[in-house]
Amino acid sequence: MTFANTKATVYNDTVVRQFAIMTVVWGVVGMLVGVIVAAQLAWPDLNLGPWLSYGRLRPLHTNAVIFAFGGSALFATSYYVVQRTCQVRLFAQGLATFTFWGWQVVIVCAALSLPLGFTTGKEYAELEWPIDILIALVWVAYAVVFFGTVGTRKVKHIYVANWFYGGFILAVALLHIVNSAELPVGPLMSYSAYAGVQDAMVQWWYGHNAVGFFLTAGFLGMMYYFIPKQAERPIYSYRLSIVHFWALIFTYMWAGPHHLHYTALPDWAQSLGMVFSLILLAPSWGGMINGIMTLSGAWYKLRDDPILRFLIVSLSFYGMSTFEGPMMSIKTVNALSHYTDWTVGHVHSGALGWVGLITMGSMYYLIPRLFGRKQMFSVKAIEAHFWIATIGIVIYIAAMWIAGVMQGLMWRAVNADGTLTYTFVESVKATFPFYVLRLLGGLLYLVGMLVMLWNTVKTATAGRAVPVEIPSVAPAHA
Repeated sequence: MTFANTKATVYNDTVVRQFAIMTVVWGVVGMLVGVIVAAQLAWPDLNLGPWLSYGRLRPLHTNAVIFAFGGSALFATSYYVVQRTCQVRLFAQGLATFTFWGWQVVIVCAALSLPLGFTTGKEYAELEWPIDILIALVWVAYAVVFFGTVGTRKVKHIYVANWFYGGFILAVALLHIVNSAELPVGPLMSYSAYAGVQDAMVQWWYGHNAVGFFLTAGFLGMMYYFIPKQAERPIYSYRLSIVHFWALIFTYMWAGPHHLHYTALPDWAQSLGMVFSLILLAPSWGGMINGIMTLSGAWYKLRDDPILRFLIVSLSFYGMSTFEGPMMSIKTVNALSHYTDWTVGHVHSGALGWVGLITMGSMYYLIPRLFGRKQMFSVKAIEAHFWIATIGIVIYIAAMWIAGVMQGLMWRAVNADGTLTYTFVESVKATFPFYVLRLLGGLLYLVGMLVMLWNTVKTATAGRAVPVEIPSVAPAHA
């Protein structure tokens, strides 16, 4: 067999390997910056000059965790899954390589520009216009590679994981381009195309759907592939998975206004966001139940399989977060929770519990296979990582929930004569112990990521990249 023929009959796992390794590396970086900003909130003296202040590092943390860690995981898993479920090699090999290097350049530019103070000031969209253009170019290339692979598939059926990945790719392109419309007035400075309440509305249409599509739909693609694979069971209900997809992508688009309760946004728009947020509970829980019930008849595997434990426990956090979110969108609840650390707890139950754990489980499945091994270098290290991370998450979110409710109650408390019972400084002082607990939880989560990095390095160096041949006869799916 010639080299050209060999190249044509094996999957392109090089780009998958690259993204998988960088997922772990950027995970450590993102969590490290998170620990630093958590420490700065507890002890403000740790704000060392403008470049390393909380205001500069906090957007670096969110961008590193969401787009560097989460984004690399989405690229890695989608490229792996679409090849296996379509039984073809990745479409446009050169573009696939460009997406890796282009995405890494985006991340490095973010790591340099944000501490230097170059920012649009938009949540999850802080990067300035030249970086936004590069993101758009990478994303178009990603769409060409992904949908080109689906379009050249040998299998008639399009497996449901690819629907979620495809929906996420299209929605994120739309969100990024519309929200990033801006007028450049310098090499790293611009003004938004929108103003006032319209700017807020477009931003939170983007901001909440960054959660809904980047941090939910894409990771549900992981769930629908890796849980059945690791459990060695078919998905509990394939019909439910299709209903889950269409209901989720339609409903999520309308939920953004719940971030703007009690603002200048028209009341009808706020109420619309609340209603659609409550409707979201149904497809979200339908998907969670579908994933968990895939273990029907195989619950015993949770005793001995730490990878499966990562994947299933992530779904429990997904269910919890997608119950909590709609509840917090109710105006009367939001009157207590808004601007408090309850919101921070909610975000991190989703980010650390759902996104973090599903990514770690998927990477632990992928990495040994990408390096020609049957399992990770140390299964005991996976076990330790699971417990360290889970305990860290619980400490973190419990501290933020308690702090948030306390803050909300203190801020609304009034004396008989109508004056405020507590000053704002008193609420800050009362929150201090919970900020220390938050730091402890984040530190544990970071330790877990370091364990994963060590295990990944040992696995990669002990194994070697083995080309995987594409089957000549394709099964129905997966």
